Amino acid sequence: MTKILIVDDSETIRIQLKTDLNSGDNNYDIIEAHDGLNGLEVLNANKDVRLIICDVNMPEMDGLTMCEEIHKDDALNSIPIIMLTTQCSADMKARGKENGVIAWITKPHKPKMLLGGIKKILSRP
Repeated sequence: MTKILIVDDSETIRIQLKTDLNSGDNNYDIIEAHDGLNGLEVLNANKDVRLIICDVNMPEMDGLTMCEEIHKDDALNSIPIIMLTTQCSADMKARGKENGVIAWITKPHKPKMLLGGIKKILSRP
C-alpha cells in the first residue's frame, strides 16, 4: 500500500485529507504529523513514504523549512511534496520549488483535482 504523509497543524484538515484520499477505490496508507518538526520525525521513522502533502504555516517548524531539511537529506529528497496551503506568494512558491515541492494547491482544495494530481505523481517511474 502506498504511504502518504500529511503534515498540517489542523486536525480537521488532516481528517478531511484522509477522507478524500481514501474515497472511492483509493486505498492509501496515511500517516500524519502536526508540524514540520514532527513531520521530519515521522518521515525518518517511515522511510517508505512515497508522497508528502504539507501546509506552510505551522508551529515549531513551518512547511518550507521542513522541505529544506528534506532536500538536504539524500535518503529523503526524492520524495515528491505537494504544498496544500492558503499561502501563495511567488517567493514562497519559488522557495518551495527549490526544495522539492512539485505542486502548490491553495486551500480550500478540490478533492478530485488533488486525487488526480496524486495519481499522476505516484505513477511516475
